Parts: sequence; C-alpha cells; structure tokens
Amino acid sequence: MKNLFSRAIASLNSLFKGLQVKQFFAVALVGFVLLTTNVDIGKNDQALPANLRDRIDQNDTDRPKTTGEWNREARETRDNPGERFKRIGKESAEAFKEFGSGYAKGAQKTADDVRRGADQAARDLVD
Repeated sequence: MKNLFSRAIASLNSLFKGLQVKQFFAVALVGFVLLTTNVDIGKNDQALPANLRDRIDQNDTDRPKTTGEWNREARETRDNPGERFKRIGKESAEAFKEFGSGYAKGAQKTADDVRRGADQAARDLVD
C-alpha cells in the first residue's frame, strides 16, 4: 500500500515537472481574456447591412443585383425562353464590361505605380 502511494506521488510529481509553467500561464491568460471580454457581435455589425445595400445600389446597371431580383426576372420570362436568353446575354455583356473596366483601372494604376518607381530609380541613379 505504501508502495502504491509513493508511485502515485512520484507520477504526479513527474507530471507537474513536465507541465511547463509558461504554457500554463499563456493558456490561463487567453482563457481569462476570452471569458471576461464583453463582445456582442449582434450590436457591432448593425451598420454592415446598410453599408452593403448602399454599395450594391451604387452600381447603376440594369441587371439584377439580388437573388430576389433574379428570381422575379426568371418568373417574368418563364414562358419566353428567347427573351430570357436575350436578357441573359445583355446582362452578361454588362457584367463583362464592368469587370473589364475594373481590370483596366487596376492595370492602369499598376502601370502608373511601376512608372513612378522606375522614374524614382532613374533619378536615384543620376543623383
């Protein structure tokens, strides 16, 4: 019986020696911070839907922007596949044009940045 207690005490002793104090305190600190921080996600993102709606409405294209608009348009053209394909083609063209303009703006900005960097490098070489 005495041998059993001494082995149990020895194993607990080795367990506590193996437990690294820094890791224990790090875990305890993170747990404390998470449990005591008062974060209410519902209140913090109230402006997000309004902001998202504003950004969606900024785009002045005729194509549908929301799922409801897509579904309404699909119901309107349900019996006329020709009209449906015509609208899909027109909306796809608008989407590609919009995408292309964004791509062109990004490429132009990158080219301007590269040009400014090259001009600065040339001035640094001359100086």
